[in-house]
Amino acid sequence: MFNNKTILNTGGTGSWGHELVSQLLEKYDAEEIRVYSRGEHRQVEMRREYDDPRLKFIIGDIRDKNILSFAMKGVDYVFHLAALKHVPVCEENTWEAVLTNIYGTQNVVEAAIENNVKKVVDVSTDKAVDPFNFYGVTKAVGEKIMINANQNYISDTKFICIRGGNVMGTNGSVLPLFKKQILENNKVTLTEPMMTRFLMSTREAISLIFQAVEDSVGGEVFVMRMRSTRVANIANVMIKLFGNKDTQKVVIGSRPGEKMHEVLVSKNESPSTKVLNDRYYVILPQYASVELQEKYKNLNNFELDEFNSNNAKTLDDSEFIEILKKEKWLWKK
Repeated sequence: MFNNKTILNTGGTGSWGHELVSQLLEKYDAEEIRVYSRGEHRQVEMRREYDDPRLKFIIGDIRDKNILSFAMKGVDYVFHLAALKHVPVCEENTWEAVLTNIYGTQNVVEAAIENNVKKVVDVSTDKAVDPFNFYGVTKAVGEKIMINANQNYISDTKFICIRGGNVMGTNGSVLPLFKKQILENNKVTLTEPMMTRFLMSTREAISLIFQAVEDSVGGEVFVMRMRSTRVANIANVMIKLFGNKDTQKVVIGSRPGEKMHEVLVSKNESPSTKVLNDRYYVILPQYASVELQEKYKNLNNFELDEFNSNNAKTLDDSEFIEILKKEKWLWKK
């Protein structure tokens, strides 16, 4: 569906954006892929890495609707990845998080409608479900802005959300931190060992995004059926790979805004959730259109009270290690 199309990625130089561009170039013959982000240095590095004529780099901020709208001219699909995403940063800079994650998302919606974009895909997070920290609150509002845009505006543009948990190796992931701590100090700092977190490789997560875009009507929240693991297990695996018998584990306690277990489908959402396949749940809006109801009427209903990282299928250590061995970023010096 992306062949001969023009695609815009907001936050395109970030970890998700980087992998998204890689797979778009690898799997599709797009007319043009526009990378929209604030960071000049990262854009220069990315341009050198790919050296592909289909890539166009635009420096801009999603807070600036004028530049954003200019960047969307002639665009068929938008992947909205730009956000302030570190939990402590958003706790300490609350208004900055509002400006980027809420105002910026509204700008994406308006610019897409003005430019007759076919479909906008918002990549969201488990932190948006029953939000406990400010980052989660802003992402929850961002989801509502996206999904409600399907009925709030007279437009042919369709808006969907994709909700996932932690992706290995992305900015903010604990895996690069643990590796650095082990190599430099031969110790790892754990918040709470019994905490659980969803985990998925970046490549697998991006592949799932493409599937959701193809399947979507507009108005859905697609939830990745990720597996999970405990923070203690993550530390144990990283010590097996990079440490030794003398590597220490130091428990420092949870940070402000952290949950013991993350949630991808809440109790309130479960009645309107369907089992799409073995990779996705799909949450339908309360005002689901006739088209949405018709498309998903034959799917099985979601049967859990909620889908969280404590009741999800778990990765055992050997599976986890096999996944990490395929993550090229982890083995770079």
